[in-house]
Amino acid sequence: MYKKFFGLRENPFNVNPDPRYLFSTPRTQEALAGLTHGIESRKGIILLTGEVGTGKTTLLNKLMGWLRQKQAATAFIFNTTLSAGELFDWLIADFGVACESRLKSERVMRFNRWLLDRYAAGVTTVLVVDEAQNLSPQVLEEVRLLTNLETSTDKLLQIVLSGQPELEKNLKHPQLRQLQQRITLHCRTSPLSLEETQGYVAERLRVAGANGEQIFSHEAIERVHDYAHGIPRVINVLCEHALINAYVDQQRPILVPLVDEVVRDFELDYAEPTAPPSTSMHPESWVVEESVLREYVSLWDRLGQSSSVRTEVGESRV
Repeated sequence: MYKKFFGLRENPFNVNPDPRYLFSTPRTQEALAGLTHGIESRKGIILLTGEVGTGKTTLLNKLMGWLRQKQAATAFIFNTTLSAGELFDWLIADFGVACESRLKSERVMRFNRWLLDRYAAGVTTVLVVDEAQNLSPQVLEEVRLLTNLETSTDKLLQIVLSGQPELEKNLKHPQLRQLQQRITLHCRTSPLSLEETQGYVAERLRVAGANGEQIFSHEAIERVHDYAHGIPRVINVLCEHALINAYVDQQRPILVPLVDEVVRDFELDYAEPTAPPSTSMHPESWVVEESVLREYVSLWDRLGQSSSVRTEVGESRV
């Protein structure tokens, strides 16, 4: 609706985890480098954790693109309500491993032979599990057992477990101490600093086709950052609705009052914006309570789901 008005080819703030929009920060560079290094050196199990909305799935999609370029064999599991047996069925199906037998022992043997064939051919095999904080202890134990598929020198299957901080807590359970001991690398995502938020918004607009003309004032982006607490998903939804409102009002560039209007429209003005951290501070040097972050993301997720309603209202105002 607003693309022509702002000179854009596509919507810049979709919440879909499009790897084209991955914004590089020292933290994401470190995480991606850790993931790729761990896979290339056959470390076995790699952990990726971060608060909800901080870009874990986007980072995983970037990783999957890199793996495809490397012609690796990959499986991606996002349904983490599976039982242990269902997890195994899902992963061999995603890998394309044919096995007619329904006996678990024979299916594991077939999968092991398949892994050995890939290894002999120089092909890396990677299993990526997203939202792993929802996995039951029984399923996590099944993941650990998969790491027993190995040669005398290398793990045949590389596993990336990605999830919210609850995953770290789950892994500390005594029942899962063997799995925790097999995690060789731990990568993390984190909220953006104010300076990074400014770069994040500018980069997403650039990828979407912006020609350099100012769309958000600097002060408006600061306000977005304050309300979003640096959480990329919340930034996306807030900016998306600011663009819609600005188009409806034929306003350009977007100013602070319009950002505040978006918050009031959805009755979120009771939540005062936080004071921005110093731009010289690294994101992990300032702390936001997890409960606050989750409340904001939950609220803004509902805001995003109502965008079609907001659009219809906006069109009636033009």
